Amino acid sequence: MSLLQDRRLRTVKWKDLTHLSPLEMIIENSITLPWLIISCLLAWKHYYLAALPFSFIFFLTGLRQVHNGFHYTLGVPRMLTEMTLLANSVLMLAAMHAVRYNHLRHHKYCLQEGDVEGNWARMPAWKAIVYGPVFIIRQHSAALHSKDRVTIGCELTAIAAFITAAFLLHIPFLRYHVFAMLAGELLSGFFAVWTVHHDCDEEVFARSLSHRWKNRLTYNMFYHLEHHLFPGVPTIKLPILAARIREALPDVTIKEVF
Repeated sequence: MSLLQDRRLRTVKWKDLTHLSPLEMIIENSITLPWLIISCLLAWKHYYLAALPFSFIFFLTGLRQVHNGFHYTLGVPRMLTEMTLLANSVLMLAAMHAVRYNHLRHHKYCLQEGDVEGNWARMPAWKAIVYGPVFIIRQHSAALHSKDRVTIGCELTAIAAFITAAFLLHIPFLRYHVFAMLAGELLSGFFAVWTVHHDCDEEVFARSLSHRWKNRLTYNMFYHLEHHLFPGVPTIKLPILAARIREALPDVTIKEVF
C-alpha cells in the first residue's frame, strides 16, 4: 500500500506550517543573495577556486528558492514569485517555468509514465550524471508544449542575452558565473532527482534525511518524502513537519538520501 493511502496521514497537522513569519519570509526570499554576492566578488578579483564553494551554495539555495516558488510557498504575492522565478532563470541558466511544469507533473505522476523529471531516478548513478545535458533538454522540450510556453520563451531569451553579454562584453566574473551555473545544471538531474528517488517504489516513493546536521548542511533540501506528502509546506518548516509525521507514523519506512 502506498504511503499516501495511509489513513494516519490525515491526523498530521500541517496547514499551520504554511504561514511564514516576516523573518521566515525574508529568509526564504533572500537566502541566495549572500552566496551570489560573495561568489561574484571573489570571481571579480579572479579568485575563481575560492569562489566555487560559494557558487555551489548559491545554486543549492537557488534550488530551494525556486522549489518553494513552484508551490507558491515563498510567502509573497504571486507576481513577486513569478519575478523570482524569472530572476533565477537568468542567474541559474534554466527556464524555471519549464522546470516548474515538469516538477508539478512529477508530483502528479510520481515515478510513473509521463514523469519526465522523476524518470531520471530509474537510471544508474553514473548515467544520471553523464546524461545531464539530456535532462536539461528534456525538461525544456516537454514544457514548450504547455500553457507557459510564452513565458518559457521569454526566460530562454533572457538567458541567451545574459550569456551573450557576459562573453561579448568580456566580463570575466560573469563568464565564470555562466560556467559555474552550467556545471550545476548539468548535475541537477543527479542531485535534485536521482538522489531522492533512486530505488524507490509505489510504497516508498521518495527518500529523506533523518540526521539534523546533514539537513542543516543541505538547507533542508532533502526532506523529500515529507515534501511529497505535504507539498504546501515551505522548506523552512519541513523539520517540524518531519517530526509530526514520525509521531503519527512511528513505523514509517525511511530510505535515507545519504
